[in-house]
Amino acid sequence: MSVASAKVELESMATKLNPVINFYDPMNLAEMDFYDQGNDATIGFLRHAEIKHGRVAMAAFVGYIVQSNVVFPWAQTLAGDPFPSPSIGPEAQWDAIPELAKWQIFLLIGALEFWDEFTGDHYMRGRTAGKYPSFQPFRDNVHFVLDLYDPLGFNKKMSDEKKEKRLLMEVNNGRLAMLGIFGFLSADAVPGSVPLLGDIAVPYAGNVMAPFNANFHI
Repeated sequence: MSVASAKVELESMATKLNPVINFYDPMNLAEMDFYDQGNDATIGFLRHAEIKHGRVAMAAFVGYIVQSNVVFPWAQTLAGDPFPSPSIGPEAQWDAIPELAKWQIFLLIGALEFWDEFTGDHYMRGRTAGKYPSFQPFRDNVHFVLDLYDPLGFNKKMSDEKKEKRLLMEVNNGRLAMLGIFGFLSADAVPGSVPLLGDIAVPYAGNVMAPFNANFHI
């Protein structure tokens, strides 16, 4: 794909995603050359990054709602400690999780990132943006594990038109979820900052961006 066609495809996708705003790139990121890999690779990087962040935000948004209303009845740790109460809020619930459990989560995320970066064609080298590599090599050489996308193969015969439509829906939902989860975090961290959430926000005095606890620093 040429640089021109990559840019044209990006602009066309932007119009389909939001025909009111259309293509909006005030920082001219689509014109840049990340890591001296070329503009085409840069656009692939940006598209893949947005889809990935959107997926994380959708999971976080749903997780925040679940954590605010549901507590699992089984033990959280091998020692029998229960899950934190929803009344303290999702941020404080995260602080209450044992550090070893947090490391397990981060190590799993790191393993998934490693597989994404080093398996098959790279998203900066032609792989479809947002397409996560299959675990087939892992299944062949280590042990069985389901793929992240369509693990039961229900969508194998999906038309390209339907795939494109669903991708546009996913990108838009991801953008909305990014705004949504930061709306929740802002309402808890800065009381009154999000008036619509004022009645349900649970004030949190810690650092919402800290990975391990409220006072974590390097």
